[in-house]
Amino acid sequence: MRYAVSNQPEGATFQVWRGVLAGASASLVGIGLARFAYTPLLPAIIGAHWFPASTAAYLGAANLGGYLVGALSAGALVRHARPATVLRAMMLLATIAFIACAFPVSFAWFFVWRLASGISGGALMVLAAPTILAHVAPSRRGFAGGAIFTGIGLGIAASGTIVPLLLREGLRQTWLGLAAVSLLLTVIAWNGWPAQDAPSSPVNEQPKAKSPPAPALRALFAEYGLNAVGLVPHMIFLVDYVARGLGKGVDAGAQYWVLYGLGAIAGPLLSGHLADRAGFGRALRVALVLQLVAVVLPVIASGAALLMVSSVVVGAFTPGIVPLVLGRVNELLAHHPAAQKRAWRTATTSFAVMQAASAYGLSFLFSHSGGDYRLLFAIGAAALGVAFVVDVVAVARSK
Repeated sequence: MRYAVSNQPEGATFQVWRGVLAGASASLVGIGLARFAYTPLLPAIIGAHWFPASTAAYLGAANLGGYLVGALSAGALVRHARPATVLRAMMLLATIAFIACAFPVSFAWFFVWRLASGISGGALMVLAAPTILAHVAPSRRGFAGGAIFTGIGLGIAASGTIVPLLLREGLRQTWLGLAAVSLLLTVIAWNGWPAQDAPSSPVNEQPKAKSPPAPALRALFAEYGLNAVGLVPHMIFLVDYVARGLGKGVDAGAQYWVLYGLGAIAGPLLSGHLADRAGFGRALRVALVLQLVAVVLPVIASGAALLMVSSVVVGAFTPGIVPLVLGRVNELLAHHPAAQKRAWRTATTSFAVMQAASAYGLSFLFSHSGGDYRLLFAIGAAALGVAFVVDVVAVARSK
């Protein structure tokens, strides 16, 4: 698929496949590596005496805080520079942050660069996919969005496979290895971004378009935030639950994390394909139900087979929910393209706030409940149940 871009050199076209590759590279660098690679690095950082355990935990939170800052500031950045310029700069920032983290000069130094990596991830999440999907035919946006966000799943999988291999060479070498991968992906993505926004389609030029469906959008923002709460128990506590809660050991916990990562690779493509066939609204409701079932499984059973299913399904929707919500935003604002990117920034901010808040809140509950893992999964399942009810009510009121 090719789309002409008017301000490029004569005869030049924007190639959608290159744009999708650039978007996948951006999500892999900004979220997949910059966030999830820190999880297996944390024990090594503590073991190498770079920072004590309590301090290292705060460094992990710095990325989540930076993610929120990046999501909030993305709009201001593209008002002062072209989206392609901002996207390139954010991928370079993530690469520089990896290099800087190879040298533990001080806590403040490390904190700033973990914060910077989070900022790059938040901005890339807000800007990359909308910039590309504006050039994709509506009937293929589900699959294209899924392909873009597959980068997140690849990063999760890499965190359980490539990072342990790099750690055999040393902690500093691991950070530098991640920087090299990030730089390579930045080079691959460099010329994949469109030179300008996609031309307006006829539907966008209607003089009397409907007003934006504010109640439906507010419901979607709430659902996305609640979905973040539902994902946090697996994201943070799954490995520890298997290793210590069930007494199966660290190696067994790592195996479930690999399953989580395998699900995360396939999830965006499968959810995007479902959205292309059933519509983003229906696909989103299916996703909420499947997540609810998967998150509640550890509450009611501890058998290996059911935990494997739970790990794969939740892993699939950790990145798989993203193209569904983005597509639903674009559906609700089909007649208001100028508002789509602003709404996506708001949705991403809602997810970031609820993710950070629930991560701290569930950690507090865990420490004050005597290590009750099932309570955490029950809260996650309840959040997903509320999200489903919100969606059903919003759809009923819109009819």
